[in-house]
Amino acid sequence: MSLTRFAVVFLLGASWAVAAFPAEGRQVPLQAESDGISDSSTLERRLQHLSWAQFRRVVEAVPKLKASVDAYGPLGWEYVRANYSTYPWKKNIDRLDAAERQQLAELIDKARTAP
Repeated sequence: MSLTRFAVVFLLGASWAVAAFPAEGRQVPLQAESDGISDSSTLERRLQHLSWAQFRRVVEAVPKLKASVDAYGPLGWEYVRANYSTYPWKKNIDRLDAAERQQLAELIDKARTAP
C-alpha cells in the first residue's frame, strides 16, 4: 500500500470517527429543561457552575444534600469547598424525589440570578 493511499484511508477513518462519536466536552445548556425537572446530570453540571457562596446556599437549602455534607462535620464542608466544582454530585441528586429536584432546580436558577 502506498503512503498516499494509506494517508487517504487514515483520514477517511479519522473523519468517520469524529462524525460518529459526539465530543465529550460539548457545552450543555445551563437552563432548566422545559418540563421543569432536570435530570441528575444536568442538575449536577448546573450546581457545579455556581460560585462557592451560591453553591453553599443551595446545598444548605436542600436537606438531603446538606445532610450528606454534614455527615462528615466541619471537615466535610472544607472538602466540599475545595472540590465542589468537580465532585460527582449526581449520586446524591439521584436520591432526591421529584419535588426536591424541582426545588433544587429553582434554587440554582435563583442563585444564578442573585448577586
